[in-house]
Amino acid sequence: MRILVTGGAGYIGATAVEILLQQGFDVSVLDDLSSGFADALPSQARFIEGTILNMHTVREALTGASAVIHFAGKSLVGESVQKPDLYRDVNVHGTRVLLEEMRLANIKQIVFSSSAATYGEPTTTPITESAPTQPTSPYGETKLAIDQMLTKEASAHGLAAISLRYFNVAGSMKTERGWLRERHNPETHLIPNVLHSTADHPVKIFGSDWPTADGTCIRDYIHVVDLIDAHVRALRVLKDSHHAIINIGSGRGYSVREVIDSAQKVLERPIPTLDSPRRDGDPAVLVASIELAESLLNWRPSRDLAQMVTDTASSLELL
Repeated sequence: MRILVTGGAGYIGATAVEILLQQGFDVSVLDDLSSGFADALPSQARFIEGTILNMHTVREALTGASAVIHFAGKSLVGESVQKPDLYRDVNVHGTRVLLEEMRLANIKQIVFSSSAATYGEPTTTPITESAPTQPTSPYGETKLAIDQMLTKEASAHGLAAISLRYFNVAGSMKTERGWLRERHNPETHLIPNVLHSTADHPVKIFGSDWPTADGTCIRDYIHVVDLIDAHVRALRVLKDSHHAIINIGSGRGYSVREVIDSAQKVLERPIPTLDSPRRDGDPAVLVASIELAESLLNWRPSRDLAQMVTDTASSLELL
């Protein structure tokens, strides 16, 4: 069975490609390399360099595929505020092109990389899939628009679709070619920034007076390998004419202080920090309910915060 992985040269996508190949799938990759890296891909994967906005390129990439895992798209919240039209064009219109070409090729299975950004600022925690969707950024709006598009496509054309809404992805995967890791520029994720913290450039803690046990924000982190395990399981339970939305997270939260403490233990040295004011729009707690993932996918994460921090530190050659 051949799977097309769009955005397969990125951090999460390349990890998916590696695991799919290990599990015996044939894999094609479509990526424009705007944020991905060709050297992250193994030689066994068929690679098509190009954009999901080009129907001819998408048509070529879909050749021989039976299903699609769709990671391709713009994914920076801050950038989406500055460039909302770009995000709508690439994320929403690009997915529309992909779905149209899938329909022409009679490919009816897709697992989509959605996001907790579709929920916006939650009113209750943990967040369930039935929570209101009120995204607070153009990025979140595009992910919600794609989820809605998949629901319509399933109803109108028999598509079998699952959207996985995940929270903060972390960790790295070691392969024969080296580590598959985050290579963002600029880096916006907490764990690599904590690990890179120095006295001259200390990691900022945005608020230490939140209504949490240690006063810092709590977020849900998931190891990238556990995340891809959920994608592969989703492939196996797709149902014709049905679109399911499933949260993927740890099912518990880790505070900023817990992340810093974990990094200090892994690196065996203090992490310089700088207390800073709260950021507007930051909720105190964002944690996923993963009961649906447990029941529909028979999935639970197996890697904890310490593993995420250790793998990230190893991939950054800090250990």
